[in-house]
Amino acid sequence: MAKKKSRLVFINGNFVKEEDAKVSIYDSSLMFGDMVFEMTRSFGNKQFKLKEHLERLYLGAKILRIPINYNIRQLEKKCYETIEKNNQFFKKSDEHRLLIEVSRGILDIYKTDTKLYKGSNLIIADFPLRWTVQNMGKLFDTGINCVIPSQRAIPARYLDSKIKNRNRIFYLMANIEASMFTGKNVWPILLDDQGYISEGSGDNFFIIKNNTIITPEGRNLLRGISRNYITNELADQIGVNIIEKNIEPYDVYSADEAFISATPFCMLPVVSLNQIKIGNGKVGKIFNKLLDAWSNNVGINIKKQIKSWNKNTKLKVSPYVFKK
Repeated sequence: MAKKKSRLVFINGNFVKEEDAKVSIYDSSLMFGDMVFEMTRSFGNKQFKLKEHLERLYLGAKILRIPINYNIRQLEKKCYETIEKNNQFFKKSDEHRLLIEVSRGILDIYKTDTKLYKGSNLIIADFPLRWTVQNMGKLFDTGINCVIPSQRAIPARYLDSKIKNRNRIFYLMANIEASMFTGKNVWPILLDDQGYISEGSGDNFFIIKNNTIITPEGRNLLRGISRNYITNELADQIGVNIIEKNIEPYDVYSADEAFISATPFCMLPVVSLNQIKIGNGKVGKIFNKLLDAWSNNVGINIKKQIKSWNKNTKLKVSPYVFKK
């Protein structure tokens, strides 16, 4: 019997089978979370804001002093080459989700073993987006219920959250704590050390009040690619004002609408915080206008697409939910 072909991963200059893509157990990313990464998505198999993702990756690597042995144009070319080599493994309805990772490599004390790869690691993997958003389609209609966990966001003076890195266990702990709350579709929203809203565990947060979109200042949070798209393009497109300012939980309770943004699902409505309704507790009009504008711009009905994957998936648990 012929062996089933595998997706290919670009790792340190070579394309290898996904199951053969490995880094050393002594890699600094395993020891310290010492790496930068990006995760993208496509619309109609066209990568969305890939250049912006790569620019953030390179800036993060520069600040952390992790060398990348490719310039940004070369890496962009390798991303598209990875997609091309894996197209045969994707259904026509699939979208490509790239995982781009750069780690510092193995620590100096382990470099005496000549068999170990000595440089920084560069990895590009490609897998179906539907894996990430499985069973999220209904959330466009029901909204999500946010809670504030005890876990706080890490202040930028300790580790700059504008750098997308793998030192992210505080996000994971916020997710686990949120999963212990009663109710359905419960997601965490973290406060910063001053008690202001910071961000979710992998998403940016917005409220809408009097036809104005308000999002937290970009000090203690990851300035998401989707966040930037909403603030710099979509808001103006639909004719609403947008401002960045400190947001207290009290401001959320008095808002008309709220939503989150992230690359895989683009936007999701937030209908409550700590079991207190936001507005009328339903998906808001401005949220729908933003989502419709985004869909029109990329030529894909985002909500409809994700709902269609819900029907086809055999997996029953969202990656954002933990067992109690």
